[in-house]
Amino acid sequence: MTWSISVLDPRTDPEPAGWTAFLEAQQAPLTWDYGLLCLESAHSRSPYLLTVVTDGEDLVAAVLAMVCRPGASPDPGPVGGPARWGPRWLEVQHAWLSAYPAWLFAEGLDAGARREILRRFERAACRRTGPGCLGVVYRSVTPDAVGLVSGRGRPVREITPTLVLENTFADLDGWLASLSRNRRSSLRGQIRKIAADPGLVVRAGTARDDLDPQELAAMLRAHREAKGPVKFDQRGPVTAAYFGELVRRPDVVTTTYHDDRGRLLAFTDLLDHAVMPLHQHWAALPPGLGRPKHLYFDVVVRGVRHMIENNRKFLSLGRGVTDLKTSLGFTPSPMAGVIVPRPVTRW
Repeated sequence: MTWSISVLDPRTDPEPAGWTAFLEAQQAPLTWDYGLLCLESAHSRSPYLLTVVTDGEDLVAAVLAMVCRPGASPDPGPVGGPARWGPRWLEVQHAWLSAYPAWLFAEGLDAGARREILRRFERAACRRTGPGCLGVVYRSVTPDAVGLVSGRGRPVREITPTLVLENTFADLDGWLASLSRNRRSSLRGQIRKIAADPGLVVRAGTARDDLDPQELAAMLRAHREAKGPVKFDQRGPVTAAYFGELVRRPDVVTTTYHDDRGRLLAFTDLLDHAVMPLHQHWAALPPGLGRPKHLYFDVVVRGVRHMIENNRKFLSLGRGVTDLKTSLGFTPSPMAGVIVPRPVTRW
């Protein structure tokens, strides 16, 4: 093969030639935008490395990995310099996009070519990360893709599934009718309650320029901290700079809930996509601080309505709270993690 491989740091390296056209051809989720990758990585304790593969002048593949390190320091993580000699590892994942793989391939590449590209990525990215690199962890691998990264010395572990709803409905009532009687009755009551609440102001729309990114970032950070630490989670906090760009995009639907005094109670953002929109962030004040308890269900209702009215094939709610999401008609989609120790990458 005549592939050329480059390992880029989005914070310092320029956008690769043909990147936008490549993303469009792959129908990539919007968070692959190079500017967003740079913003997301800029202050992260686990910054991204983007490996791109070209065949001549054509981009044919891309793999995204987080450079992770031991400890709980929230400080931005270095990629180069002396840190290359310390213990680190690579996690192949898109930090806030668990329903999608962290790689993109041109359509003409068969399974054998994709497998070979991922092997070359491992070696190139580990070299870039440094002598202290312990290896690669693939997160959120779908069952049909496990064969691309598994093999001798590469243990595979089942992880929490992602929850996906297939669009088989003519309208919102069709979705509600597919649920259990208790869940259907509960949702209808919550929809009426929200509509009739004079102290609740709900706004939803794309390209929002009426929001304070600092407030969104602070609420999400507090929401995550209240839930407690997630085991093996190397992601850093989402910054105000990132939210500032995200919510102003025309393909992001941001829904906010305020009380009648203007206090932000909760928010969510829905990343639109031609096939499968995804609810990326959800954060809210604790119910004890005056936030209605049923707002998350309103978020789901609005997401399902968006899927149906815009003729999307699926809707993803990401991972976690599997039982609750299953009761709303979402199906667990199995996911796996694959561990590749550094020596194995050389085989």
